[in-house]
Amino acid sequence: MHLGYPSEKTKKITTRRAFSAVLAAGTAISLLAAGAANAKVEGDTIVLGSAISLTGKYATNGVHAQNGYEIAVKKINDNGGVTVGGKSYKLKVVYYDDESTPARGAQLAERLIKQDGVQFMLGPYSSGLTKAIAPVTEKYKIPMVEAEGASRSLFTQGYKYLFAVLSTSEQYLASAIDLAAEMAEKEGRKPSDIKIAMAFENDPFSLDVRAGVMDDAKKYDMKIVIDDKLPRDLSDMSATLTKAKALKPDLLIVSGHSKGAATAVRQINEMKIDIPMIAMTHCEAAKVTDKFGAGANDILCSTQWAETLTYEDQLFGTAAEFHEEFKQTFDGYTTVPYQSAQAAAAVMVWKDAFERADSFEIDKVRDAIAATEMNTFYGPIKFSEAGNNIAKPMVLRQIQEGQYNVVAPSKWASHPVNYPRDAGF
Repeated sequence: MHLGYPSEKTKKITTRRAFSAVLAAGTAISLLAAGAANAKVEGDTIVLGSAISLTGKYATNGVHAQNGYEIAVKKINDNGGVTVGGKSYKLKVVYYDDESTPARGAQLAERLIKQDGVQFMLGPYSSGLTKAIAPVTEKYKIPMVEAEGASRSLFTQGYKYLFAVLSTSEQYLASAIDLAAEMAEKEGRKPSDIKIAMAFENDPFSLDVRAGVMDDAKKYDMKIVIDDKLPRDLSDMSATLTKAKALKPDLLIVSGHSKGAATAVRQINEMKIDIPMIAMTHCEAAKVTDKFGAGANDILCSTQWAETLTYEDQLFGTAAEFHEEFKQTFDGYTTVPYQSAQAAAAVMVWKDAFERADSFEIDKVRDAIAATEMNTFYGPIKFSEAGNNIAKPMVLRQIQEGQYNVVAPSKWASHPVNYPRDAGF
């Protein structure tokens, strides 16, 4: 049996073959009785901790991230583990469900550190949860390698113990603006003639995506004709789409995590919205091709990673090989979401840092993380002094006949862009 998406009712993960024992070992630790608290290293096992969204509005992506952590833990353990001081150690992760709530995430981070004795942290899902947890890990001087908090504001706080493997959020849809400018010029129009409609969730990540879009649109003097916030529950964007029908923008940009992406694609089809270019975040995680079939065609999707990119490492091999191994391990994935790939990369950073530090002393490990410079199947990783990854670019994929094909930037493109969508400039 394969691992798959949790049902809406239970969010329960089922397992495949021997992998079940690994996942059970990781999650069961969180249920240990009082007095059996975890230390940073238990015998031959290095314990990592993570508060992660397994219920609530971010549960879908929380499970994607947990699956990424788990496949990397298993892969590392199956390939000799982590070598420190000439001894081999296995990795194990303690999980608590933060219920997609920042206050709960901060509470659980404190619990992991103070009660469970965890001294090495993996991040939660989302920028909002990461923003809530980072002050806690910073307070206790506990290093956290995170993979799912992209908000650029995380890296302006002077944190010394926070490190992120992913590209920051202002970069997410910048390539969509550049692509719109490029396509306008091919049509004999000025980029400044482009009209943009936007709808964003009111959370740190999406607002940073918006800021990046605004900055890039300003470079071309493009016109913002709609600038809306999505409703809190992300279940209805018909008000924005009704305005779009009347104002006829050339480009629609949406950012609302997985639920927002699913709502956008569903209502764009229901309302028969014809906009030449539509770009959004979280397409793969929302499984829009599975849910909406041809209705998702031509949507442009920002991504941190794609299996067609020429990244590779000695653990997983190429990006394509990771993609295939992940699909064989977990049920329900036709396209591996980048959230899972970057989560796996975060675990790889821990292995690399432990081995270069050759120590479990927190400050030595922290300094080793800060000095990280490595290539992975997910892409190159090198941290700035602020803790963000400055080595890896974002790319833009377009859904073409149900496949996610990289179309921008041109350096990474595997396919030409299909343009326009249903209506021309």
